[in-house]
Amino acid sequence: MTEGKYLKIADELADELARSAPGTRVAGEYAIGRRFAVGRAAARAALQELERRLVVRRVQGVGTFVNRRLDYTISRDRRPSWHETVTAAGGAPRSVIREIDVHPLPEQFAALLRRPVGTPCHHLVRHSYADDLLAAVGHEWVPTDVVTDLEPAMRAGESLDLVLRQIAPADPERVWCRVSLDVAPAEVCAGLLVDRSRPVWLVESLSRDRTSGRPLMCSTSWMRADAVRVVVEMGSTADDSRKGDDGAHS
Repeated sequence: MTEGKYLKIADELADELARSAPGTRVAGEYAIGRRFAVGRAAARAALQELERRLVVRRVQGVGTFVNRRLDYTISRDRRPSWHETVTAAGGAPRSVIREIDVHPLPEQFAALLRRPVGTPCHHLVRHSYADDLLAAVGHEWVPTDVVTDLEPAMRAGESLDLVLRQIAPADPERVWCRVSLDVAPAEVCAGLLVDRSRPVWLVESLSRDRTSGRPLMCSTSWMRADAVRVVVEMGSTADDSRKGDDGAHS
């Protein structure tokens, strides 16, 4: 197999797939091999090249699909909501609750939420989708003093941000966030249906009530790098308070 052969196949397929809707199933190695009269090795290399270019995404045990990365924008001016963020990026959001129960607050989140270790908290584990493709696995902790009966509210509606606004009631804003690109633990990779060698985004955040400053929720989300591009916005482009040579004195 020459290098140019699989690259030419990848180029031709990329041109075709650019006109296909996100989530469209892509032909497998066997079909590609027959179409271009090449062996499985060349067909596999072409698909791997498309995956490297983020043109397609492969889901273990499911198949290969036309990809579209969405901008997951993090900003103090944006609501800390998967549904709001994906919708604003032009995608169709969906969340599925995998687990929801009351647990003692772990030590690692106590300082963030300003509660003693062991405080009763709702623990949510959710799988989040964009355009019907799995994009994130999230763990969220909400003290029971914020919302008493969270489970029935979440079963009725998928957006935790909206539930907090309607029931707490509160105006959640993200006040702290840490973003990194890392290799996820084995159980997270299994949940995301990704190979353990593929780095994914890790987004950790804390949300408080905008008015009172009361901590409402902290979360840890693992996001597929082939599904979203995490964008962090600091400040505002409309801020013209620093003019002239003010920056020289900062």
